[in-house]
Amino acid sequence: MSLSPEQRRAYRAIAHHLKPVIIVGDKGLTEGLQEELERALNDHELIKIKIASNDREARHEAVNALCETSGAELVQTIGKIAVILRRAKKPNPKLSNLVRHQN
Repeated sequence: MSLSPEQRRAYRAIAHHLKPVIIVGDKGLTEGLQEELERALNDHELIKIKIASNDREARHEAVNALCETSGAELVQTIGKIAVILRRAKKPNPKLSNLVRHQN
């Protein structure tokens, strides 16, 4: 599922005001972090992730690994913040960032 430039622009606009939901620390991709990522993607669909590493290459690898393991699509990365998207089969209208911002 590759995103078109128009879709990326729309998702970036929605994500602009969001706070990071997941923070990846020095321990990397732990089992607890992956469970929390699954929960956040199921609930919110579009989330921000903060990678607390000063190494640019390590941040890039961490974002790619998160996207691969969760089946999410990378929307944008700026510095230590990444925006990822995975559509839910049955989105919760009260929690989903996409449903809440459709209006």
